[in-house]
Amino acid sequence: MDGDNISFDDSVSRRRALFGTTAALGSAFALSVQPVQAQTMIVTPGDGIVTGEVSIRTRDGKQMRGYRAYPATGSRFGTILVTQEIFGVHVHIADMCRRFAKAGYYAIAPELYFRQGDPQNEADIASLQKNIVMKVPDAQVMSDLDSTVAFAAADGGKADTTKLGITGFCWGGRIVWMYDAHNPAVKAGVAWYGPLVKDATPLSPTNPIDIVNQLHGPVQGLYGGADTGISQDSVNKMTAALKASSNPAAQKSQIKVYPDTPHAFNADYRPSYRKAAADDGWKLCLAWFKANGVV
Repeated sequence: MDGDNISFDDSVSRRRALFGTTAALGSAFALSVQPVQAQTMIVTPGDGIVTGEVSIRTRDGKQMRGYRAYPATGSRFGTILVTQEIFGVHVHIADMCRRFAKAGYYAIAPELYFRQGDPQNEADIASLQKNIVMKVPDAQVMSDLDSTVAFAAADGGKADTTKLGITGFCWGGRIVWMYDAHNPAVKAGVAWYGPLVKDATPLSPTNPIDIVNQLHGPVQGLYGGADTGISQDSVNKMTAALKASSNPAAQKSQIKVYPDTPHAFNADYRPSYRKAAADDGWKLCLAWFKANGVV
């Protein structure tokens, strides 16, 4: 992908390659993602790994799309759930799955908004929030992630779900904390700049800071010190709550703050990308999973 930015001023064919509703999961961006910083965007090649879209049967009998990647040879790989940004399972999230596959993992990213709508159709973030994101119940997400784990466990012996980890970004970073507390099988989580405190709603009645005593696996939190959407006060309160908890998983959890670093610093397709922090976070992520039995 050449050029500096990709926006709606580019050619029709190029737009269709990157935006649109007919593309395979993980092959396009939502309309609200622009401009795309093509000069910094990482594209992990598919050699040596198996990749592509799958259909996951949920507990209520629906079919949920997911993007899956794992090494082409071998079996019983440690399993990583990859929870999406606010924009859904788009190009960057699919690439994160490929990166995990290259590192020897079975990685799978389910489209967790599918009942509420297609995030690729929303033209701006405000509309995406109003029309889709705010209508997604936490209970639905927990159940659909359970279904994703069940799918992986039955996927031809490729995934070892007894070695289960979860990672996520922004919206999905919050889900890391919540699902870790929900599922006793989670051995470890890595939350990239996920909100820790927000106003409770009927669909999202609790926050990560409320469930530190229920964590099952330790969580590594990666946050930007210049994040205008996640206050340092909330990060400090979460750090204190983890330390004060009698729960061993909470006590083992860690939060790293990158000074002068914005939100979405791992999003290599956006202006917020900070290579040094992203590279360090990736190394910490892999080391965290390995140290906590997700191998």
